[in-house]
Amino acid sequence: MKLNERSVAHYATCDSPPDKTGYLFKKGERNTAYHRRWFVLKGNMLFYFEERESREPIGVIVLEGCTVELCESAEEFAFAIKFDCAKARVYKMAAENQAAMESWVKALSRASFDYMRLVVKELERQLEEIQEAAGGGCGGAGGLQGKENGVAWTKPAISLANGFGEGASSYVPWEGNADSGNGSVSGGSVDGMRPPPVPPRRRGASLESPVSPGTGCFSKLHDWYGKEVEELRVEWLQSQ
Repeated sequence: MKLNERSVAHYATCDSPPDKTGYLFKKGERNTAYHRRWFVLKGNMLFYFEERESREPIGVIVLEGCTVELCESAEEFAFAIKFDCAKARVYKMAAENQAAMESWVKALSRASFDYMRLVVKELERQLEEIQEAAGGGCGGAGGLQGKENGVAWTKPAISLANGFGEGASSYVPWEGNADSGNGSVSGGSVDGMRPPPVPPRRRGASLESPVSPGTGCFSKLHDWYGKEVEELRVEWLQSQ
């Protein structure tokens, strides 16, 4: 794999927050002694510097297709980064103590995109199980259910006034208004909902005009007001 040296050096020293930093002892390839180096982990790239204040890294390890495991070494708290390729170099390192070694092994093992791909796949599986369980639990609530872009959704029914609702049946028949074919409605309620109250009726209420007794129908009322109009017309004609 080819890397642009200038871009890699800039990425190693830019202001982007690192995943982990610290000192490790790294075994040299030619000089097999362990040298203390400053390491910076960013994503799947492990940079190492000669000193913490160094402006550029002296090397980088791309953590793809590798395993991190403990190894036998003259140095205490040693571990190795091994790649699948037969001729690939094995990087041996050692931490300053047990806690640092465990922390670095854990961080390096989780740095590759292969590991992140497995984590995302497992999270997607768990999300699908939760959505299926939630969808099954809301199926009997009378709401709307659907699936969009692989994500299930459920919209519960919202009860409104006068028996109308959103998300379920938009009309609920009350007592005396139910179809015989749809079943009867008993007790003046449907599915536990009570019908709206009926306005009270006044006992002995009459349809007659309050100013004109005996005018229960429109024709009588028309004749009653017509007499007044006729009298006013006669008076006007006499005044002319």
